[in-house]
Amino acid sequence: MGDIAEDEASFYSNAEDYWREVPPTVDGMLGGYGSISSIDINGSKAFLQKFLGEGEGKTSPGCALDCGAGIGRISKRLLLPLFKTVDLVDVTQEFLDKAKPYLREEAKRVGNYFCCGLQDFKPEAGRYDVIWIQWVIGHLTDEHLVSFLRRCQKALRPNGLIVIKDNVSYEGVVPDEVDSSVCRDLAIVRRLVDSAGLRIVHEEQQMNFPKEIYQVHILALR
Repeated sequence: MGDIAEDEASFYSNAEDYWREVPPTVDGMLGGYGSISSIDINGSKAFLQKFLGEGEGKTSPGCALDCGAGIGRISKRLLLPLFKTVDLVDVTQEFLDKAKPYLREEAKRVGNYFCCGLQDFKPEAGRYDVIWIQWVIGHLTDEHLVSFLRRCQKALRPNGLIVIKDNVSYEGVVPDEVDSSVCRDLAIVRRLVDSAGLRIVHEEQQMNFPKEIYQVHILALR
Protein backbone atom coordinates (compact mmCIF):
# COMPACT_ATOMS: atom_id res chain seq x y z
CA MET A 1 0.00 0.00 0.00
CA GLY A 2 2.93 2.32 0.75
CA ASP A 3 4.18 1.88 -2.81
CA ILE A 4 0.79 2.87 -4.21
CA ALA A 5 0.68 5.99 -2.02
CA GLU A 6 4.24 6.85 -3.05
CA ASP A 7 3.46 6.25 -6.74
CA GLU A 8 0.34 8.41 -6.43
CA ALA A 9 2.29 11.23 -4.77
CA SER A 10 4.92 11.16 -7.52
CA PHE A 11 2.19 10.93 -10.22
CA TYR A 12 0.90 14.30 -9.01
CA SER A 13 4.21 15.95 -8.12
CA ASN A 14 5.80 14.98 -11.47
CA ALA A 15 2.86 16.53 -13.31
CA GLU A 16 3.20 19.73 -11.27
CA ASP A 17 6.92 19.82 -12.08
CA TYR A 18 6.15 19.34 -15.79
CA TRP A 19 3.61 22.17 -15.96
CA ARG A 20 5.87 24.48 -13.99
CA GLU A 21 8.31 24.37 -16.93
CA VAL A 22 5.66 24.97 -19.62
CA PRO A 23 5.53 28.53 -21.03
CA PRO A 24 2.30 30.36 -20.08
CA THR A 25 1.11 30.74 -23.69
CA VAL A 26 -1.68 29.22 -25.81
CA ASP A 27 0.94 27.06 -27.56
CA GLY A 28 2.25 25.94 -24.15
CA MET A 29 -1.27 25.06 -22.97
CA LEU A 30 -1.81 22.96 -26.10
CA GLY A 31 1.54 21.16 -26.09
CA GLY A 32 2.76 22.88 -29.24
CA TYR A 33 -0.60 22.54 -31.04
CA GLY A 34 -1.65 26.18 -30.64
CA SER A 35 -2.92 26.10 -34.23
CA ILE A 36 -5.87 23.85 -33.25
CA SER A 37 -7.24 26.33 -30.69
CA SER A 38 -9.93 27.84 -32.96
CA ILE A 39 -11.13 24.43 -34.21
CA ASP A 40 -11.30 23.28 -30.59
CA ILE A 41 -13.25 26.33 -29.38
CA ASN A 42 -15.70 26.25 -32.29
CA GLY A 43 -16.46 22.57 -31.64
CA SER A 44 -16.96 23.24 -27.93
CA LYS A 45 -19.22 26.22 -28.58
CA ALA A 46 -21.47 24.27 -30.96
CA PHE A 47 -21.69 21.47 -28.36
CA LEU A 48 -22.45 23.76 -25.43
CA GLN A 49 -25.03 25.86 -27.24
CA LYS A 50 -27.26 22.79 -27.59
CA PHE A 51 -27.92 23.08 -23.84
CA LEU A 52 -27.84 26.79 -23.00
CA GLY A 53 -30.88 29.03 -22.87
CA GLU A 54 -33.95 29.96 -20.88
CA GLY A 55 -36.90 27.64 -20.34
CA GLU A 56 -37.58 24.14 -19.12
CA GLY A 57 -34.60 21.81 -19.05
CA LYS A 58 -32.21 24.44 -20.40
CA THR A 59 -28.90 25.29 -18.72
CA SER A 60 -28.73 28.88 -17.56
CA PRO A 61 -25.76 31.01 -18.76
CA GLY A 62 -24.99 32.19 -15.22
CA CYS A 63 -21.75 30.83 -13.76
CA ALA A 64 -19.18 28.40 -15.20
CA LEU A 65 -16.09 26.71 -13.78
CA ASP A 66 -13.01 26.17 -15.98
CA CYS A 67 -11.08 23.14 -14.63
CA GLY A 68 -7.39 22.88 -15.44
CA ALA A 69 -7.83 26.38 -16.80
CA GLY A 70 -4.16 27.22 -17.39
CA ILE A 71 -3.87 30.81 -18.60
CA GLY A 72 -7.60 30.93 -19.35
CA ARG A 73 -7.66 30.00 -23.06
CA ILE A 74 -11.08 28.31 -22.73
CA SER A 75 -12.42 30.96 -20.35
CA LYS A 76 -11.49 33.73 -22.79
CA ARG A 77 -12.77 32.17 -26.00
CA LEU A 78 -15.62 29.90 -24.85
CA LEU A 79 -16.92 30.50 -21.33
CA LEU A 80 -16.71 34.26 -20.78
CA PRO A 81 -18.54 35.00 -24.07
CA LEU A 82 -21.39 32.70 -22.96
CA PHE A 83 -21.58 33.10 -19.15
CA LYS A 84 -21.98 36.05 -16.79
CA THR A 85 -19.28 34.81 -14.38
CA VAL A 86 -16.46 32.29 -14.70
CA ASP A 87 -14.19 30.76 -12.03
CA LEU A 88 -10.79 29.29 -12.95
CA VAL A 89 -9.02 26.45 -11.16
CA ASP A 90 -5.50 25.28 -11.98
CA VAL A 91 -2.60 23.69 -10.10
CA THR A 92 0.00 26.16 -11.49
CA GLN A 93 -0.03 29.63 -9.90
CA GLU A 94 2.06 31.14 -12.72
CA PHE A 95 -0.67 30.28 -15.23
CA LEU A 96 -3.36 31.91 -13.10
CA ASP A 97 -1.18 35.01 -12.68
CA LYS A 98 -0.88 35.18 -16.47
CA ALA A 99 -4.65 34.68 -16.89
CA LYS A 100 -5.48 38.13 -15.53
CA PRO A 101 -3.59 40.10 -18.21
CA TYR A 102 -4.47 37.48 -20.88
CA LEU A 103 -8.21 37.87 -20.22
CA ARG A 104 -7.84 41.67 -20.27
CA GLU A 105 -11.12 43.55 -19.82
CA GLU A 106 -13.08 40.31 -19.37
CA ALA A 107 -11.05 39.46 -16.25
CA LYS A 108 -13.45 41.60 -14.22
CA ARG A 109 -16.14 38.94 -14.76
CA VAL A 110 -13.92 36.24 -13.23
CA GLY A 111 -15.28 35.39 -9.79
CA ASN A 112 -12.36 33.37 -8.42
CA TYR A 113 -8.92 32.10 -9.33
CA PHE A 114 -8.34 28.87 -7.39
CA CYS A 115 -4.81 27.45 -7.29
CA CYS A 116 -5.41 23.79 -6.50
CA GLY A 117 -5.10 20.31 -7.98
CA LEU A 118 -8.50 18.86 -8.90
CA GLN A 119 -7.86 15.86 -6.64
CA ASP A 120 -8.08 18.30 -3.70
CA PHE A 121 -10.49 20.89 -5.10
CA LYS A 122 -13.92 21.20 -3.53
CA PRO A 123 -16.22 23.37 -5.67
CA GLU A 124 -18.86 25.35 -3.83
CA ALA A 125 -22.19 23.50 -3.63
CA GLY A 126 -24.89 24.79 -5.97
CA ARG A 127 -22.70 27.48 -7.60
CA TYR A 128 -22.22 26.39 -11.22
CA ASP A 129 -24.39 26.05 -14.32
CA VAL A 130 -21.55 24.44 -16.27
CA ILE A 131 -18.36 22.77 -15.06
CA TRP A 132 -15.97 22.46 -18.01
CA ILE A 133 -13.22 19.82 -17.60
CA GLN A 134 -10.90 19.76 -20.62
CA TRP A 135 -7.60 17.96 -21.16
CA VAL A 136 -7.09 17.36 -17.45
CA ILE A 137 -8.83 14.10 -16.38
CA GLY A 138 -5.66 12.21 -17.34
CA HIS A 139 -3.93 13.93 -14.42
CA LEU A 140 -6.30 12.27 -11.93
CA THR A 141 -6.24 8.68 -10.69
CA ASP A 142 -9.47 6.71 -11.26
CA GLU A 143 -10.44 7.07 -7.61
CA HIS A 144 -9.78 10.81 -7.55
CA LEU A 145 -11.61 11.36 -10.84
CA VAL A 146 -14.72 9.60 -9.53
CA SER A 147 -14.69 11.55 -6.25
CA PHE A 148 -14.05 14.84 -8.09
CA LEU A 149 -17.02 14.20 -10.41
CA ARG A 150 -19.21 13.50 -7.37
CA ARG A 151 -18.17 16.84 -5.86
CA CYS A 152 -18.89 18.53 -9.19
CA GLN A 153 -22.40 17.07 -9.25
CA LYS A 154 -23.10 18.68 -5.86
CA ALA A 155 -21.72 21.98 -7.19
CA LEU A 156 -24.28 22.19 -10.02
CA ARG A 157 -27.29 24.48 -10.09
CA PRO A 158 -30.64 23.09 -11.36
CA ASN A 159 -30.25 21.89 -14.99
CA GLY A 160 -26.50 22.30 -14.62
CA LEU A 161 -24.05 20.34 -16.73
CA ILE A 162 -20.60 18.80 -16.34
CA VAL A 163 -18.66 18.62 -19.61
CA ILE A 164 -15.58 16.44 -20.08
CA LYS A 165 -13.56 17.05 -23.24
CA ASP A 166 -10.47 14.90 -23.53
CA ASN A 167 -8.27 12.55 -25.50
CA VAL A 168 -9.37 8.93 -25.61
CA SER A 169 -7.08 6.00 -26.33
CA TYR A 170 -8.01 3.18 -28.70
CA GLU A 171 -7.76 0.56 -25.99
CA GLY A 172 -7.02 0.52 -22.28
CA VAL A 173 -4.97 3.04 -20.33
CA VAL A 174 -1.93 4.60 -22.00
CA PRO A 175 0.53 6.32 -19.62
CA ASP A 176 2.44 9.43 -20.67
CA GLU A 177 5.70 9.59 -18.74
CA VAL A 178 6.53 13.07 -20.06
CA ASP A 179 3.70 14.99 -18.37
CA SER A 180 2.80 12.26 -15.83
CA SER A 181 -0.73 11.59 -17.09
CA VAL A 182 -2.80 8.76 -18.53
CA CYS A 183 -5.11 8.48 -21.53
CA ARG A 184 -8.10 6.18 -21.04
CA ASP A 185 -10.30 4.56 -23.63
CA LEU A 186 -13.93 5.64 -23.93
CA ALA A 187 -15.32 2.52 -22.23
CA ILE A 188 -13.20 3.24 -19.13
CA VAL A 189 -14.22 6.92 -19.06
CA ARG A 190 -17.89 5.90 -19.32
CA ARG A 191 -17.46 3.39 -16.50
CA LEU A 192 -15.88 6.01 -14.23
CA VAL A 193 -18.67 8.48 -15.03
CA ASP A 194 -21.20 5.78 -14.10
CA SER A 195 -19.30 5.04 -10.85
CA ALA A 196 -19.65 8.72 -9.95
CA GLY A 197 -23.44 8.40 -10.23
CA LEU A 198 -23.65 10.55 -13.36
CA ARG A 199 -25.24 9.82 -16.71
CA ILE A 200 -24.06 10.86 -20.15
CA VAL A 201 -26.77 13.01 -21.75
CA HIS A 202 -24.88 13.73 -24.97
CA GLU A 203 -21.59 12.69 -26.53
CA GLU A 204 -19.68 13.76 -29.65
CA GLN A 205 -16.27 13.36 -31.23
CA GLN A 206 -14.38 16.58 -31.95
CA MET A 207 -13.72 16.63 -35.69
CA ASN A 208 -10.95 18.21 -37.82
CA PHE A 209 -8.08 17.70 -35.41
CA PRO A 210 -4.67 16.56 -36.73
CA LYS A 211 -4.58 12.83 -37.54
CA GLU A 212 -1.50 12.19 -35.36
CA ILE A 213 -3.16 13.11 -32.06
CA TYR A 214 -5.59 10.98 -30.06
CA GLN A 215 -9.29 11.17 -30.83
CA VAL A 216 -10.98 13.79 -28.66
CA HIS A 217 -14.49 13.23 -27.32
CA ILE A 218 -16.91 15.59 -25.54
CA LEU A 219 -19.31 14.21 -22.96
CA ALA A 220 -22.13 16.13 -21.27
CA LEU A 221 -23.01 14.70 -17.85
CA ARG A 222 -25.74 15.21 -15.28
